[in-house]
Amino acid sequence: MSKTAVYPGSFDPITMGHVDIINRMARLYDQVIILVAQSSQKQQMFTPEERKTLIEQSLSHLKNVKVDFFVGLTTDYMKKHNAQVIVRGLRAVVDFEYEMTMANINKKIAPDIETMLVFASPEYYYISSRGVKELAINGGALTDLVPDVVIKAMEAKLKK
Repeated sequence: MSKTAVYPGSFDPITMGHVDIINRMARLYDQVIILVAQSSQKQQMFTPEERKTLIEQSLSHLKNVKVDFFVGLTTDYMKKHNAQVIVRGLRAVVDFEYEMTMANINKKIAPDIETMLVFASPEYYYISSRGVKELAINGGALTDLVPDVVIKAMEAKLKK
């Protein structure tokens, strides 16, 4: 049986922390689906389509990773695509409290789906999409925080 993991998030933009987690999960699962979410609670820099393209370009070296969109419950998407595991990245204790709550809700509504909480590697522990956007807006260096393709896209976006 093929094992599929789904890594949902806004990925606005994808960071090196995300890339690290995806690289690690791609070694463990037959397929990893990066599920680009549309959150009404966040101010987005990139459209879902732009984020999908940036993710695909950043992960072109991984043949078992695909990028998709979905509006609705992640568990509904997973059932539709026969996925078994939700992957969620952790950076800090604050992340843990939120992710544990979501994992428990997901377990309640979809008992057959597991949530895997993955710690960010130490060198990426401090990186967040929000922090990267703030840094970019204020002219800070983004090297080693996001893939090169994202740096170029952010620079182009901010010139407009």
